[in-house]
Amino acid sequence: MKINIIGVPLHYGCDRLGVEKAPNHLRKLGLLNRIRKHGHKTYDIGNLYVPDVPESDKFKKGYNLKYLDAIVEVNNNLAEIVYDSLQGDAFPIIIGGDHALGLGSASGVGMSFDDFGIIWLDAHGDINTTETSPSGNIHGMALGALMGKGDKELVDTYSPGNKVNPENVFLVGTRSLDEGEKRFVEEENISVYSMALIKEQGIKFVADDIIKKLRERRIRNIHFSIDVDSLDPSVAPGTGTRVDDGLSLDQFKLFVESMLATHLVKSLDLVEYNPDLDIENQTGEVVLDILDFISEKL
Repeated sequence: MKINIIGVPLHYGCDRLGVEKAPNHLRKLGLLNRIRKHGHKTYDIGNLYVPDVPESDKFKKGYNLKYLDAIVEVNNNLAEIVYDSLQGDAFPIIIGGDHALGLGSASGVGMSFDDFGIIWLDAHGDINTTETSPSGNIHGMALGALMGKGDKELVDTYSPGNKVNPENVFLVGTRSLDEGEKRFVEEENISVYSMALIKEQGIKFVADDIIKKLRERRIRNIHFSIDVDSLDPSVAPGTGTRVDDGLSLDQFKLFVESMLATHLVKSLDLVEYNPDLDIENQTGEVVLDILDFISEKL
């Protein structure tokens, strides 16, 4: 398989420094060797340019919408690179950076395929809007914007309007939804597989149910967006928005393997690893192990 590694050193979406160091830090730890050892023709596309915005300008476009212009610019560029990768029959792996980049990566996939869905593996919903967000951090709005909710500039990233039908979105591992997000889930009937459900029914039940829905809805292409905080903090402490009672590494791998086995996954994000918050590279090694595992199963 041809794989394009795309680094996105973005921290504006979470408004916390450190996460932008992840792409280069993972390279130093041996990221490319972990992928190439499985026989993939792997290209390191390098890091996207992220404009330098002083903190004093972060609310330039509105009190509850931090760093909007820079985030839209980065996501437009990312969408184009992802689109070009897919047109060239490559599998793009996007290394963040924060989860605001999911807006660009999924937009590039949406331009490539009409019949696509999104699996969003995350402790959070990321479906807030400027009206519902308690922080103004755009990493918590990215998935909502992909479904057409929220600020018009975010919604219109790369192409006008929503990129994905809400019924084709699958939220997995969630355990921290804001009140506005809960209302959005109910209104749009989004498939949410919370940690409470996973504990009750098991991760295999979740995987099987999603696969069933993919078939029923004739979804033939998947963008798989993985947030490190989906894992329990005891496994992956190096992230900025830790939430207790997350996935074990075994649960995580079982789910990922099940999704990859569908052969529908065409692109993947891995986001929110913050080396500055890590403990003796524990999370860095877990992230490398995950990418090793993914590369083996592709």
